Amino acid sequence: MPFTLNLEVGAVLGKLFGTDPPPKPPVGDIETRRSNNDAFFGLLNSQQPAISDVECQDFYTKASDGHELLCRWFTKKDVKLSGSPAVCYAHGGGMISLRVEYYDSTIKRYVKATGVPFLVIEYRLAPEFKAPIQVTDTYAGLQYLVSHANELGVDPKRIAVMGDSGGGAIAASLAHYIKRKGGPPVCKQILIYPMLDDRTISTPENIAPFVSWDGPDNKTAWTAVLGADRVSGDDVYPTEAAARTTVEDAQGLPPAYIDIGELDLFRDETLEYARKLGQAGVSCELHVFPSVPHGYDAFAPDAEVSKRTFEERFRAIRSL
Repeated sequence: MPFTLNLEVGAVLGKLFGTDPPPKPPVGDIETRRSNNDAFFGLLNSQQPAISDVECQDFYTKASDGHELLCRWFTKKDVKLSGSPAVCYAHGGGMISLRVEYYDSTIKRYVKATGVPFLVIEYRLAPEFKAPIQVTDTYAGLQYLVSHANELGVDPKRIAVMGDSGGGAIAASLAHYIKRKGGPPVCKQILIYPMLDDRTISTPENIAPFVSWDGPDNKTAWTAVLGADRVSGDDVYPTEAAARTTVEDAQGLPPAYIDIGELDLFRDETLEYARKLGQAGVSCELHVFPSVPHGYDAFAPDAEVSKRTFEERFRAIRSL
């Protein structure tokens, strides 16, 4: 039986794009992808109900090269934190697009449902900034969270790293980077349909009709992150693209929660990454949600499959 698209998700996509979706930009066209993502996420955010019981505060910290990084802190309103778990989050966008502001409604949903505060990092984008800047910027945000844990009401031993899509790439590589640096320790890695492998540059035929992020998108993004001379080559490391890990590399990483859609370009690399974690003795909870493409929960948050997905994520966050 061939793959089919979830009916609720398909109905939403039909309303958003009609029967004639816009043409894909060519490989290497980053500016069009940026403007398309900005417009699409702006539209999605405008359609979300306001969440009034989560508040934000902006902090700034210095990256390793002195650059001022925005770190947006999300907490439940009128809740005094003391010894709370927390999440250090990297937003999606293929590491080439989007900003923290486009994730305000998504992060507020997590905080409202779980009570766990989130720190979201405005890491610098490729190609203006090559790997490992995206990871080291997020590491600087994590260091800020740990060093200010007492005043923020956070238990520094109960901090997770989390990200979706390109942010999932960063979170996964950050776990390797933390291991290499010897800390600070994190208690969990939460990877939402993560972008893990720079060698994924073509779209399998059996999911091609459904993918929202395809092989040319991925080739464009990874080339921007690593450079044309390194992408898909032999000198790429897990701290840059986590799929490059060996079982030995993965030993000692924090336990993982991972979810992925069945019709996602990143499905197979995610399954392989979960396999390596298991071989390395790293506990990994893996969910593969049927009949849905990349980003389905963002553009169809009220679909039953999206609600099930969010409940699993909320449970993983509450477990911290």
